[in-house]
Amino acid sequence: MERWDGIQRAERRTSILLATGEHDIGWLEADAAPIVDATTGRIQDFRSVPLEIRQGAWPRAVARLSHDPWAAALVAHHAVFVYDRFRGEPEWSAFFAQMEVLRQTLLQRVERLTFDDLVRDYTFVRLGDLASLAFCCGWTDPQEFAGHVMRLVGMKLVVTPDPFAGREIAIEIGARALPDRSFDSAEDAANAYRAADRTVLSGSVVGAAP
Repeated sequence: MERWDGIQRAERRTSILLATGEHDIGWLEADAAPIVDATTGRIQDFRSVPLEIRQGAWPRAVARLSHDPWAAALVAHHAVFVYDRFRGEPEWSAFFAQMEVLRQTLLQRVERLTFDDLVRDYTFVRLGDLASLAFCCGWTDPQEFAGHVMRLVGMKLVVTPDPFAGREIAIEIGARALPDRSFDSAEDAANAYRAADRTVLSGSVVGAAP
């Protein structure tokens, strides 16, 4: 995202990149050990873990970024944005109320900036989020946002239109290779996690013409 067209000139570049890179920091506790579905024995991902884990990650993330109010406000907005499909469901009402209050409180700490400014800057955060999700989760279906389409082809993420001025950017992420099986318990999964081979997923991001 440091090389994405437009972010080099963004007034709040440092805060935008901080929010982009650390927006999932509230998931550290949940990621410390695999979470097992009691019915299937399979590992649960960020979409299927219990509601209290999904909702609880975001106030922690905002608190951990509160030294930079604009970055924290961007992450609060991200939480509201990505879960908007659940708005109106009773078990989500307190979550939205909390995140919107946090977002407004943080906005008030930044002089001369508005909610519209936040939404504009958030574009970069969401694009970075989609890029990482597509690569890490192996999503091959197109991911679209703010006029850009991302498609994973092998280990190459292709972004259309090209925001990188023709450059191909190497990316990688550390991972652990867990066995593809059901687990008897959280302890069973934790033991497998500790014993798992560490690996690195390597690939690249490249722009393409429309």
